[in-house]
Amino acid sequence: MSQELIDAVVDMREEDAVKLAEKLLNEGADPLGLLDDCRTALGIIGDRFAAGECFVPELILAGEMLRQIGAMVKPKIASSGAAPQKKLGRIVFGTVEGDIHDIAKDIVVFMLDINGFDVMDLGVDVPAAKFVEAVKSFKPQVVGLSGFLTLAYDPMKNTVQALKDAGLRDSVKIMIGGGQMDDQVCAYAKADAYGKDAMAAVNLSKGWVGVK
Repeated sequence: MSQELIDAVVDMREEDAVKLAEKLLNEGADPLGLLDDCRTALGIIGDRFAAGECFVPELILAGEMLRQIGAMVKPKIASSGAAPQKKLGRIVFGTVEGDIHDIAKDIVVFMLDINGFDVMDLGVDVPAAKFVEAVKSFKPQVVGLSGFLTLAYDPMKNTVQALKDAGLRDSVKIMIGGGQMDDQVCAYAKADAYGKDAMAAVNLSKGWVGVK
């Protein structure tokens, strides 16, 4: 773990964070460890946001830092052979309607991708109908609903209901995740599982498609 990298991201020192990540990678740091540091930092930023101590511009900046660091990390993971070549399954993923936060979603999509899943990323503020259309066309085994705030609870529930109304609910497993999510929200939304972080999402997905 690099406390220095965590601090740089949390303190919104974009240039320092990106340069440090590059330096650590060049020195042979574990690329998955760097991603874990980013996730730790984003958890701290999320807590500050929930407490009203930082705001949307900071979330956007944090997301940009993650994208830059992720772009450096991904080739390292791929070249190490840690990323399987054959796709394990298909996943539709998006941040639900009314929520514009893409940080947590981007981490999960990234981790699902490098772990061998074919992911359709629908982006943010995704209406239930768009999830329905994506499931019809992409035919995934798993649907991931991301949300950062409490206002995402009802859109998650509505999306699950929309899939049910379209006759698609039984064809997919649905997981939820994000800043204010937990097992109670999962039960409220009638999803199948709550993933507390990116690796939980990967492990849930592997279990659902029959990969150990």
